Amino acid sequence: MVHAADPAPLVEAPVPDSASPMIDFRAAGAVQWRRDFVAGEVSAVELTTTAITAATSQSQLGAFLHLDPESALARAAEIDQVRRAVLDSRTGASRSAAMTELAARAPLLGLPTAFKDLLDVAGMPTTRGTAALPPSTPAHDHPLARRVHGSGMISIGKTQVPEFGLPCYSENELGPAARNPLAPARTAGGSTGGGAAAVGAGMLPMAPGSDGGGSVRIPAAACGLVGLKPGRGRLPDDNQLVGVRNLAVSGPIAHTAEDAALLFDVMAGHRFRPSEAGDGLPEGPALAQVRAALNHGLDQLSIGVITESPFSPELDIVLAESAVLALEQGLALLEERGHILQGSSHCTGTEAFWPAGYHRDFQALWTSPLGELDPPAEQLAAMAPLTRYFIELAKRRPERETQESIAALEDFATDAETLLGPWDVLATPMLAYAPPEIGWFASLDPEENYREQCCFTPYSSVVNVMGLPAINVPTHTDAEGLSWSIQLIGRVGAEEQLLALAATITQA
Repeated sequence: MVHAADPAPLVEAPVPDSASPMIDFRAAGAVQWRRDFVAGEVSAVELTTTAITAATSQSQLGAFLHLDPESALARAAEIDQVRRAVLDSRTGASRSAAMTELAARAPLLGLPTAFKDLLDVAGMPTTRGTAALPPSTPAHDHPLARRVHGSGMISIGKTQVPEFGLPCYSENELGPAARNPLAPARTAGGSTGGGAAAVGAGMLPMAPGSDGGGSVRIPAAACGLVGLKPGRGRLPDDNQLVGVRNLAVSGPIAHTAEDAALLFDVMAGHRFRPSEAGDGLPEGPALAQVRAALNHGLDQLSIGVITESPFSPELDIVLAESAVLALEQGLALLEERGHILQGSSHCTGTEAFWPAGYHRDFQALWTSPLGELDPPAEQLAAMAPLTRYFIELAKRRPERETQESIAALEDFATDAETLLGPWDVLATPMLAYAPPEIGWFASLDPEENYREQCCFTPYSSVVNVMGLPAINVPTHTDAEGLSWSIQLIGRVGAEEQLLALAATITQA
């Protein structure tokens, strides 16, 4: 939405005074904060106070729709009590063994986080970013929230999202738009825009998001972060339905691939085992693979490179100079580390790389669930113009056309891995141009708004259709301080490999 003036936050959280807060979470990575907490060098109350204070003091960034400082600090105090009971009476080898066991059972114990306001968290309102429906306050966590909380993380609130998570910018009528910490006049992206803004600004060490067409990778790219989209069905708490109707998956957003791997291991339900090096806390397989790659490098990979967008030629996709530079710098880093690069012509010759008609077919797939809705007139009127446009478009489209489009994408997705041909990984640009200013997308006619979102994010949605994993990796910072990225797409089950590859090309 275009805001004449951003409204006040839903909850005005007081600044806690129970501890002297740290500045923010950019001073170290989540892996280090985890280690410091288990070692007793920082408390959960201090970490949670830091998150709440940063979120409150930077409320102009619109990262949060709801903050719950009282519950978060009470939970943090309970966790501190557990840590003291387990560790403080022990010394030497006994204490070291207890630390290892504690970190294996609750690998993210004491670290604050927040979920986007599309996911149910017990006791917190779920708005789904819309003023058309009343918020609900669930009694139970969504399974993913339950899993993350079970790892010891502490939710401090709910982060900003677009209405129903549909657009790639996080603006609605319920609270301030999610602004980009690198350039606050610009969007933080979407639909995990609030989560990316919170991590990018140091309010949180890392955050879980969801991605149905790029909603983890887009805001990660906009805010200069690493964002992983796992493959369809890889995470146990995601929808396990086979087929392109199941587009959305959950994935981590973090400053580094190492931190993203730590959160991914938790989200994937991996078991944390003692570090092979014997000098660290227990780690899951993704974090272990990242650390091994950082220490010893990766085996040589074959990297395909494609700049053609599946939205072409229906849409005129133009890459900004910085988008091209980010791709070139990412490819140069991959080549420096011994990987083999090949253009798409190596696989396709003169043929088009992507399936014909993708723009039409994806629009039909994306909007088809909305055609099944029949909201009362007053609810429809309260929805954003883009949402109403999607509903009307889906209802006007003949059912035969919708089914033909979905069938075409099913055929494409069924054999999606063959598109990678001889490659282990496919590299593309990520965003085509700089994140627009707040309100720009919504100021457009809804049809043009949707087209511009496709032009802004020309390589993300096709990966959701394919059901393959992909990761956003920052590789370039321009003269204005904006971050630009490369996208790496992997084969089925390659999430750990992508995290390790991202870690090596961002290694200082």
